[in-house]
Amino acid sequence: MRITESDSLHDNLENQSVNELLTGINSEDAKVHQAVAEQIPFIEKFITAALEKMETGGRLFYIGAGTSGRLGIVDASECPPTFGVPHGLVVGIIAGGDAAIRKAVEFAEDDTTQAWKDLEAYNFSANDVLVGIAASGSTPYVLGGIEKANEIGAVTGGITCNPGSKLAELASFPMIPVVGPEFVTGSTRMKSGTAQKLVLNMISTTLMIKLGRVKGNKMVDMQLSNNKLVDRGARMIVSETGVAYAYAAQMLEEFGSVRKAVEAIIKEDKK
Repeated sequence: MRITESDSLHDNLENQSVNELLTGINSEDAKVHQAVAEQIPFIEKFITAALEKMETGGRLFYIGAGTSGRLGIVDASECPPTFGVPHGLVVGIIAGGDAAIRKAVEFAEDDTTQAWKDLEAYNFSANDVLVGIAASGSTPYVLGGIEKANEIGAVTGGITCNPGSKLAELASFPMIPVVGPEFVTGSTRMKSGTAQKLVLNMISTTLMIKLGRVKGNKMVDMQLSNNKLVDRGARMIVSETGVAYAYAAQMLEEFGSVRKAVEAIIKEDKK
């Protein structure tokens, strides 16, 4: 019996009060942090290997089905606006294609060959990095993609909540936060999904920092796609250089990024 499919530690849920349900869910969620913390050494090994590839032009791909696939897409889609990287640097792929982001595509996850076809559309190569995301660790779509990536010598990581699963065996760098049974039996969108999201945050954020996309603790390459971010960018420039807000906003508009505006101001000050 897979841990993610084992019976919940809570029962008679339909008879519980709202407060009892919320308290029970929260008590289970509290276990996720420690489960992820125990995986830091393994996440570190994966990131070290992935960074080596990405520093020489490699890309990061996520594949998954259902909730796992959606989490990969969310993480990948946030990288360009947050860190100013090209859209093709971090790519999320879900079984069943983009239509499956909003609505489940029946049996898409059971196709062992489709993931590789999806990756081939991006000219996936040995210089790229692939992360398979599957709470159960047994999703055929994910396993098929990881197997083919291994065959060509790509770096492969696997995020699963089941030790001893097929994904844990196949991935070169397995990351296995064991969160225990779900509050609602088998509902891996809950604790398992939370653990996967945390690990994905750690992977992408750490890689972007090591690739030089953060200065100090600021997103200096973020896309200025709304007024809130423009204001944040101007305040970053003020904090970094000490210039007046109005001048910072002017320089930000002129140069289009916090990094470039700060560099221009510092260069001007040195004259």
